[in-house]
Amino acid sequence: MNYRIIASDIDGTLTNSQKNITDATAEKLIEFQQNGGKVILASGRPTMGILPHAERLGLDKFGGYILAFNGGCVIDCKTQQIMFQQKLPLYVIPEIMDIIKDYPVGINTYEGSNILVGNEINEYTELEARINGMGIKFTEDFASYVNFDVNKCLLQGEPSVIMELEKILSEKYKGVLGVFRSEAFFLEIVPEGVDKAKSIDRLLKMIGIPTEQCIACGDGFNDISMIKYAGLGVAMSNAKQPVKDAADFITLSNDQDGIVHLLNKLKPQRSKLRTSKLRAKRAELRASCKL
Repeated sequence: MNYRIIASDIDGTLTNSQKNITDATAEKLIEFQQNGGKVILASGRPTMGILPHAERLGLDKFGGYILAFNGGCVIDCKTQQIMFQQKLPLYVIPEIMDIIKDYPVGINTYEGSNILVGNEINEYTELEARINGMGIKFTEDFASYVNFDVNKCLLQGEPSVIMELEKILSEKYKGVLGVFRSEAFFLEIVPEGVDKAKSIDRLLKMIGIPTEQCIACGDGFNDISMIKYAGLGVAMSNAKQPVKDAADFITLSNDQDGIVHLLNKLKPQRSKLRTSKLRAKRAELRASCKL
C-alpha cells in the first residue's frame, strides 16, 4: 500500500516527554512530505497549541492540515483557511457550571492567546497552559463571560473526580455533547459527533485521498477512533492498552522516535503491518463515519 497521508496525535505521540519534536522525527516527516505525502496534526489541543509544531514540520509549505479540538476545527495550513468546524451550543455552559460548582475542578475554553478558566485554577489547569504555550485568564463568572463561539470546553481535576463527572455529563448530554477523557485528569466536552475519525473522514473526502492510504498514530483514548478508522492504525508503545488493542501495529514509544521507526518499517515490511482481524471492524467504522 502506498500511504499518502499520516495523521498524528501530538502529546505522547509526535512529541517526546519534554513536549518536543525531536530532530529525527521532524526530519523523517519532512522527508515524507518531500516525497509527496501529507501530514495531519490531530489533537485535542487548541489551534494555538498546535501551530508551533505545524511550523516546525513545514505544513504551510507542503500543504498539511491541523485538526484541533479533537476534530472540532480543521485548518488548511497552506491557505490558513478553516475548512470546517463545529461549535458548542452555548446554552450548556451555564448548566455545566451549575453541575461542577461544588467539585474541585477547573473548566476552560480558549480566547485569543489565553486559556479562559472558571471555577478554579489547579495544577492541571497550569499543565494545560504550559502544554499549549498559552496564558491563563480567570473569570469569576465563566458562564456569563463565554458569550462567543467556542469549539470545546475542558475540565481538569483529579482522575477520580473526572471519572465521576464524565458519567454525570455523558448521561445528561447524551445526543447533544461528546464527553470523554483525553487524559485521566482531562475531560473533553465537545459538540456531539466530534471525534478524530469523523473529521479525518470528512477531510479525506474533501482532498480525494482514500481511507486505505491513511496512517493514524496515537497513544490516548481520544485516538482510538482514528486508529480504528485509518488504513493503518498505529499505537505507540507508551499507549494505553485499549489503544494498543485497536491498532494494526505498535511502534516504539514517543521517547524512542516511534514515528521514525514506523516510517522506516513501511517499505520493507508493509505487508506485515496490517492484521486481518480488524478489517471487518474498520469497514463498519468507516461506514458509520460517512457524512
